[in-house]
Amino acid sequence: MPIEQQIIIKEATVSEDFLIAKHFYRMWLDLGVPEDAIAPDWLNITLEFVEQARQELSYKAFVAEIEGAVVGSTSCQLYSGLYPNIIKQQHRKYGYIWGVYVEPSYRRQGIAKQLTTQAVTHLKEIGCTRVLLNASPLGKPVYESLGFSSSNAMQLDL
Repeated sequence: MPIEQQIIIKEATVSEDFLIAKHFYRMWLDLGVPEDAIAPDWLNITLEFVEQARQELSYKAFVAEIEGAVVGSTSCQLYSGLYPNIIKQQHRKYGYIWGVYVEPSYRRQGIAKQLTTQAVTHLKEIGCTRVLLNASPLGKPVYESLGFSSSNAMQLDL
């Protein structure tokens, strides 16, 4: 009988920013984005974004560890919006979850669900009234199982 490995979900430290960025990069590759379509300075772009989000948008990241090795991560922050937000925060303070990633050999063990749950908890603690995320086709059932619903976001590829 296989021994079940203990999954530990914890808040990431600044020293793990590189790993968060690496997972974010791998996520795009897993989604079929060609490597040559990703900016060559992806690491600096991501690290600078995380630093700014940490200062301005209540950014936090969480990692999943098994036997001391990080096997997954996610990031969350206040949603900065696409247009002026004229609605009072007590009615509309959105959080955003991004970069949910689990190493391929550790998928289908509930790790993405645990990471997302921890991000939702953080966003709730800072007063968010709604959580947004963009789901991949494979991630959609995970998020639906947590109560996320499909939105009215529409897109048109040009």
